[in-house]
Amino acid sequence: MNAALVVFDRITWLDFIGFYDAVTRLKSMDLMEFSWDVCSTSAPVVDDRGLRMHPDKVGRPLHGYDMLFVPGGFGTRTLKEDAAFIGWLKTARQTPLKVSVCTGALLLGAAGYLAGRRATTNPAAYKELEPYCGSVVKQRVLDEGDIVTAGGVSASIDLGLHMVKRLAGEEARNRIAAAMDYPYRSMAE
Repeated sequence: MNAALVVFDRITWLDFIGFYDAVTRLKSMDLMEFSWDVCSTSAPVVDDRGLRMHPDKVGRPLHGYDMLFVPGGFGTRTLKEDAAFIGWLKTARQTPLKVSVCTGALLLGAAGYLAGRRATTNPAAYKELEPYCGSVVKQRVLDEGDIVTAGGVSASIDLGLHMVKRLAGEEARNRIAAAMDYPYRSMAE
């Protein structure tokens, strides 16, 4: 499994880190082959409070990955209208698994990936998500097969652990949750 983990200016880092911490333990705990690139259209990436990150891949197309992960943050509000950024996300069209947390769903929606589908996002953004999908579902983690969306910020940890279970099984999820000292309880099962 090879994942493209998207970052952008005005990201909410907990959206990113909660998911990242869980899924990258698949590799660090020798549970399965898992690799990733942190991808962006610019560098460095800065959140709305000044924390910076230097992505691995800048401006490169997102094709060739098995999974696309898009977190949320205040930056999604302008990026959903940014034709160049949305065009970049569309380079992941052939990626078989698309995952978002929080308002990252707005970006998946703007790229056309949620058309006619059920999706969720941060509860404060349900109305914003409506034009992009078939229906908004009030659920912490919503797994629709090739599209998986999750609710607000801290749902990223649950999403990461959900994806661990989906990729490597329940025992792997339980081991990673224990290593994270996280009292995991699935909201999607």
